[in-house]
Amino acid sequence: MDAHGHIPHLREVLLFLAAAGLVVPLLQRKISPVLGYLLLGGLIGPYGLGLIADEYPLVGQFVITEIEGVRALAELGVVFLLFTIGLELSLSRLWTMRRLVFGLGSAQILVTGAAIGFIALGWDNPVGVAVLLGSSFALSSTAIVSQLLVESRRLGTPVGRAAFSVLLMQDLAVVPILFAIGVIGASASGSLAAGLGLAVGEAMVTIAVIYAAGRLLIRPLLRFVAKTGSREAFMAVILLLSVGTAALTGVAGLSMALGAFLAGLLIAETEYRHQVEVDIEPFKGLMLGLFFMSVGMGIDLRTVGEEPFWIIASVAGLLLLKALINTGLCLLWGLPRHRALEAGLLLSQAGEFAFVVVGLAMSLGLMPERTGQFMLIVASLTMLLTPGIATAARRIAAAMERRSLASEAATGDSAESEAELEGHVILAGFGRVGQTVAAVLDAEQIPYVAVDTDPAIARQKRADGTPVRFGDASRLEVLTAARLDHAAAVVVTIGERERTKQLTADIRRAAPQIPLYVRARDTAHAERLRAAGATAAIPETVEGSFQLAARVLAGCGADEEVVARRIDLERSAIETG
Repeated sequence: MDAHGHIPHLREVLLFLAAAGLVVPLLQRKISPVLGYLLLGGLIGPYGLGLIADEYPLVGQFVITEIEGVRALAELGVVFLLFTIGLELSLSRLWTMRRLVFGLGSAQILVTGAAIGFIALGWDNPVGVAVLLGSSFALSSTAIVSQLLVESRRLGTPVGRAAFSVLLMQDLAVVPILFAIGVIGASASGSLAAGLGLAVGEAMVTIAVIYAAGRLLIRPLLRFVAKTGSREAFMAVILLLSVGTAALTGVAGLSMALGAFLAGLLIAETEYRHQVEVDIEPFKGLMLGLFFMSVGMGIDLRTVGEEPFWIIASVAGLLLLKALINTGLCLLWGLPRHRALEAGLLLSQAGEFAFVVVGLAMSLGLMPERTGQFMLIVASLTMLLTPGIATAARRIAAAMERRSLASEAATGDSAESEAELEGHVILAGFGRVGQTVAAVLDAEQIPYVAVDTDPAIARQKRADGTPVRFGDASRLEVLTAARLDHAAAVVVTIGERERTKQLTADIRRAAPQIPLYVRARDTAHAERLRAAGATAAIPETVEGSFQLAARVLAGCGADEEVVARRIDLERSAIETG
């Protein structure tokens, strides 16, 4: 509170909470929550209702004018988002993505940055400004793209892995780009190579120190706090680890989001991953909403009205250029055409880092104010259009895939189509449980291949267009033929105890990085399967008990969200033993 007993920025906080709790849920019925926050931010920002706030004082009470203060707080949303993504991955799975991260990601930054830089030179910008615009506008929006992938449950798909790999490399590229701004601003280009090498070296040392210290300290710290039984203390430590690690990388000149991602990766290796994931979710959602609103607040529609042709042409040109380059590179890295196109469109916008670079360039006198404002509007509008582009890209890719599969079926090339499988789920067993899982995957448009020992089931399902193969699902070589090494996950639903345990151990030895979910007969069987390498083992009787308990809680008047949270916590406790 201030000297008069008032809470600073209380009006702004109330406006944001009203937007997050009342308005956005109404918009969510028709549009993406991300787009809802962007539009709402534009409405209550200084370039929306703020334009008439002086004439109508009452309207002024519903306007947020302190964009920079809001944006600083909103960066926490990106921090929490990358932290939760780190929780969903593991170091072994990240290592398997190294070809995409360092190969595709590096190529995307260099090729796109060079293309945008040459275009900027063609418009008579100085070399330094062209370099800054090329490097910063080559990057995409980590916050928007990652959130869209999480919302649509596509982070683990080939498109999601490719897009996230590029985003991760872009976060790493922040260090040399920020250094380049300092060098250009100080007109000390002669020492660029040496300084760049030093900056990259410092970044690698920082990451190595955080990783080593985290491996030594995080598990004992979480175990110590968990023993106290205090949820408040546990939550405080999680916030300290996520925000604290992000602050460390920020001080070292790295992206704060990268530090949060490292913290999430380290916690993902512990038995507390599920509890942390549930506890951090509300913070992530609220802070991300604030971030998207801050982006919407920065869109000055008057600038669009002053130069509508060049604004529209620049937005369309940037989206088209990046989509073409990204799609072409994804094709070079082996993605099928429909997935390459979806990934290319998904990464076609400018990112939040453009605001940082352009703002610094203007403050250092490297970029004229008018040029900087023009580019900020272009960046904001491409981000505003991203949710719609992502939806269209997904539909176009799905249509392309359907036409491709229909063509292959007509020419008898289905075997070849299966040989190109990637990012799919393998269902070992297609009985009652397997078919239930398949129905969920179908509803979420996640590709899968099922294997069943009953030839009649396999023949009937394939005739219906369901991807079911005949074979002994308990044999590793049969699953290997379904491209086990390229699968996103494996689900084992066969019922025999010993065969299930042996298959679990075989899969874990053959593919240590792939998530493995196994149906167990009971709790004791589940414990043996987890010991054999299962990522999660679910006893048959447990899920029925959870459903019964959920009905009881609801019947006793518990809120739906409280019921879901409690069941998730109990399920996570059983999965981790």
